[in-house]
Amino acid sequence: MQTETNVLEKTIQKDLTGKVALVTGAARGIGRVIVHRLAGRGASVVISDLLADAAGAVAEELKSEGCSALALAGDVSSADSVEETVNKTVEAFGSLDVLVNNAGITKDGLLFRMSEADWDEVLAVNLKGVFLATKAAARVMAQRRWGRIVNISSVVGLMGNAGQANYAASKAGVVGFTKACAKELAGRNITVNAVAPGYIQTEMTEKLPERAKEAFLSAIPLGRAGTAEDVAAAVGFLVSDEAGYITGQVLQIDGGLLM
Repeated sequence: MQTETNVLEKTIQKDLTGKVALVTGAARGIGRVIVHRLAGRGASVVISDLLADAAGAVAEELKSEGCSALALAGDVSSADSVEETVNKTVEAFGSLDVLVNNAGITKDGLLFRMSEADWDEVLAVNLKGVFLATKAAARVMAQRRWGRIVNISSVVGLMGNAGQANYAASKAGVVGFTKACAKELAGRNITVNAVAPGYIQTEMTEKLPERAKEAFLSAIPLGRAGTAEDVAAAVGFLVSDEAGYITGQVLQIDGGLLM
C-alpha cells in the first residue's frame, strides 16, 4: 500500500503534465538541467538557444527518454527572434504555460577598461532579453489566465562584484523587472519570481582563476559550490502548483553566501 508521502511525491514529480515550458539558454549548463527537470515532471519543453546544434542534441536526449521536446534557435536580444520562438512554441504545442528566462552572458572587466560594446551586449542579453521574452510569453499566458515565469538573476545583482559592473547591473535589473511584472500580471494568475544563484559549478565558473574560486568557497557557510541541480530544483518548485501563492520573490541559491 502506498504511503501518503509516496503519493505526494509522485504527484509533485508529474505536476507539469499538460503544461508547455520554454527555457532560454537551455543548450548547456544550468538551462540544460532545468529543461531536463521540467520535462521529467511531465512538461512539454522548448529548448531555445543560439547554439542550435547543441539545443537539438538536448531535445533528442529528452525524446529518447520519452519526453516531448522541441529545439529552436533563438536570440533573446532580438524582438523578432523572440516573437518567432514564442509563436513556434504555441504552434507546436498549443500553449505556453511556463517561461524560464535563463539565457545570459558575461563580459567581465574592470570599470575603467570596460568597453561600451561589452556593457551593451551584456545588458542586451541579460536584461533586454528577459523583457522581450516575458512580454511575448505573458500575452499567451494572459489569455489562458495561468502562467509561471522564473527569471534567473544572480547574487551578484544583489551584492555587486568587482570586475562585473555590467553583469551586476543586468542581474539587479532582472530583480526590479521581476517585481514590477509580478504586480502587473498577478491579476491574470501569472506568477513572476526570480532565482539568484551564487557560486555554481558551470562551464562559466570553471573559467575563473583558482584564487577567485577559493575566495568564493571561503565565503560560503555551507562550504561548497552549488550545482545546476540545486538551481533547477528551485525553479521546479516555483513553477509548480505548490508555489501558486508566491510571486515577486527572489530565491537565493547560494549556500548562505549572501545573508
